[in-house]
Amino acid sequence: MYVERAPGVALAARVACLWAQDSAEEGVQLVVPDACVDLIWGPDGPHVAGPDTGPMPVRMRAGDAYQGIRFKPGALGGALGVPIEELRDGRIPFEELGLPADLTLEDLTERLRATPPPDPAAPAIAVALRECSSVRQVAWDLGLSERHLHRRAVAAFGYAPKMLQRIVRFQRALRMARSGVPLARVAAESGYTDQAHLAHDVKRLSGVSMGRLLAPPPASSTDGG
Repeated sequence: MYVERAPGVALAARVACLWAQDSAEEGVQLVVPDACVDLIWGPDGPHVAGPDTGPMPVRMRAGDAYQGIRFKPGALGGALGVPIEELRDGRIPFEELGLPADLTLEDLTERLRATPPPDPAAPAIAVALRECSSVRQVAWDLGLSERHLHRRAVAAFGYAPKMLQRIVRFQRALRMARSGVPLARVAAESGYTDQAHLAHDVKRLSGVSMGRLLAPPPASSTDGG
């Protein structure tokens, strides 16, 4: 079973949710890219799940229990003391980042207050890339050079603009499809050329078809990473 709860006022600006997951049976959970960074406490010890660029299958055993803190896309800032691109596609133990294994929400709140904040333009960059077909046009609309946009996207999200664009569009398409919107309309409203383009990007980012992603998940399954 997977559950989420709100992070509370002190963390709400930068943390998407606190989550917990218990596995009722052995299986493989497919984690798909969402531009987030998670702090995770699990059977193999506490670790950071960096921003993913592709599917991350996780083998789970019956009785496995996880707890996590999920940062909003672009909201990590300097909280972990390393550039976010160094976390990309990584599963890094807390000890390698100098984080205590028993890190509490109060500890995290203090760390966030004491470290550089995230780029205030990060949300606008993500929205603009999701809504516009051209990275060049996004840079122009935001008053940035393409090189400056690239630097800020990598620093805030761990992704170059084109990869970030693919991921935020994929997540938008997945939310729409899960709400029952027909795939042809999902493709059109999510910025894809056509339904074939949507299917290609879904397979490239998740490793499976949209139909597989929309299938009822087992009790221990969720997305993230």
